[in-house]
Amino acid sequence: GRNAIIAEIKCASPSRGIIRRNVDMAMMAGALTTRGCVALSVLTEPYYFGGSGQDIAKVKSAVSIPVLRKDFIIDERQVAESLDLGADAVLLIAEVLKERLPVFVDLARTYGLEPLVEVRNSSQVGAALSTDTELIGINNRNLSTLMIDRSATRLLSDSIRSAGRTIVSESGILTSDDIREMKPYCDAFLIGSSIMAHERPEKKLEEFVC
Repeated sequence: GRNAIIAEIKCASPSRGIIRRNVDMAMMAGALTTRGCVALSVLTEPYYFGGSGQDIAKVKSAVSIPVLRKDFIIDERQVAESLDLGADAVLLIAEVLKERLPVFVDLARTYGLEPLVEVRNSSQVGAALSTDTELIGINNRNLSTLMIDRSATRLLSDSIRSAGRTIVSESGILTSDDIREMKPYCDAFLIGSSIMAHERPEKKLEEFVC
């Protein structure tokens, strides 16, 4: 009866700049896990998000739930690296990988990683559905303008759900009211900034989970 939340540990973003300084990754992961998230997303991209590959190991040392590596994956070596870092899943962005998407989905599966394929429009949905991915994330943020539009999840969900895939709504979830609004159109939510910017991130997560 609770909402499936993938809580994202992020220190910065291109749209907000610094979100939270001096984050103890293991402590934050433990606090969020105790409040009911189903998985954790860890940013490893250093320049825009202030992340590091070593953050995954720190998080994994504190929790037993799945950990998603979130980064701009553009090279096949990064998939193998994700496994070496300890990730259980890896974000694959359809807009970035384009025609190479099926190769990366298959490669992730070969390494035992769960691919989360991120889409923004109907053509990318078609590309994602042509692969074996079980998880499709609909990004409500336009990567070109950084603007949020939650109608992306509403508009794209039908064809994904009809194909029997699991839908994760990403970005732009600020309150529990947003969860109630979007819940008919997705199975889970990936939420980062609004959790990490809160004075007590674990308390904000609890608001989304309940």
